[in-house]
Amino acid sequence: MGQVIVIEDRCKGCGFCIANCPRQVMRLSSAFNKKGYHPPEVVDTTRCVSYHFCEIICPEFAIYSVEHEDFEE
Repeated sequence: MGQVIVIEDRCKGCGFCIANCPRQVMRLSSAFNKKGYHPPEVVDTTRCVSYHFCEIICPEFAIYSVEHEDFEE
């Protein structure tokens, strides 16, 4: 399993990470970040299997995922 980390202040709300996640781990948040965009929010972290599509597709480098074992250290 993986852990998705969103750097909300970098996000411009494009939704690429959400659209390209085959496991539907995220959705757009109803909250705004400092730039006035809706960043993604993690819906169910147990669905993440660290495909890393979200971080590869993000044009703002605002999201990344780590293996759950690495995250706990």
